[in-house]
Amino acid sequence: MTTTETGPGAPVVLRYTAFSSDPDGGNPAGVVLDARGLDEARMLATAAEVGYSETAFLTPPPDGDGDGGPGAAPGRGFTVRYFSPAAEVPFCGHATVAAAVALAERIGPGELVFATPAGTVPVTVTEDGGSLRATLTSVEPYVAGIGEDDLAEALAALGWQPGELDPSLPARIAYAGARHLVLAAATRERLAALDYDFERLRALMLRLDLTTLQLVWREGDSDGGTGTVFHVRDPFPVGGVVEDPATGAAAAALGGYLRALGLVTAPAVITLHQGHDMGRPGLLEVELREDDPRVRVSGAAARIG
Repeated sequence: MTTTETGPGAPVVLRYTAFSSDPDGGNPAGVVLDARGLDEARMLATAAEVGYSETAFLTPPPDGDGDGGPGAAPGRGFTVRYFSPAAEVPFCGHATVAAAVALAERIGPGELVFATPAGTVPVTVTEDGGSLRATLTSVEPYVAGIGEDDLAEALAALGWQPGELDPSLPARIAYAGARHLVLAAATRERLAALDYDFERLRALMLRLDLTTLQLVWREGDSDGGTGTVFHVRDPFPVGGVVEDPATGAAAAALGGYLRALGLVTAPAVITLHQGHDMGRPGLLEVELREDDPRVRVSGAAARIG
């Protein structure tokens, strides 16, 4: 297993990829299973040294006794914070999946509860044929509009034209633990040709409190799809990263967006393909249930090294 130790008393960083069972696919994340004694500056410095889009830092649950947390069995509740190389983020799906699988390898599959800055996130880890798979349950999502001027600025920063958008999937800000601007490309080719103004987009995202842009293309029936298959990409300049290879928080936000706008009817399972344009293919499954407004995001994870 690949680990990083940055000096005497430094945290041990485990490295996992999420949303792929192949270490060369999905989205790499750092995981610090024991972050006690680390302040924000140390966490940020560690995340910057690791260099992945996020690193998760785990400490005992909010009750502080180490015997669980809200809704957690003894030893299966944790406080989790997430840092990119540039800033803390309120929630990160791929680092949640990575941390859950890392824990399951040590304490066994089952139910976990993560107390995150965005709220309580239950995670279930299951084993199938020797492989571990994690399913997180988001906080309750919401969808908000975006002003015409802000949308025009986002398109200008991306180098996209309004006519290159899919009108059946209107631009919205979607949240399921972090805020993401959902923009739908009309063609797969438009999605594939991502070359944006990093600083211009970063400035807009900071002003709108966005974590990523969730850029999507929806497969249609003529393409052999079912209307619930998407290809997605996530620029992440506010985290100091050009693009995030597989984005669980944005996947959860997209699920909430699709349900809120009546574009998918629950119960439903939505399949997201991400990372292919970066050479790190990943697969995310998003589940919507009739009796629960929260969104579930599932994926595999694998140790790197």
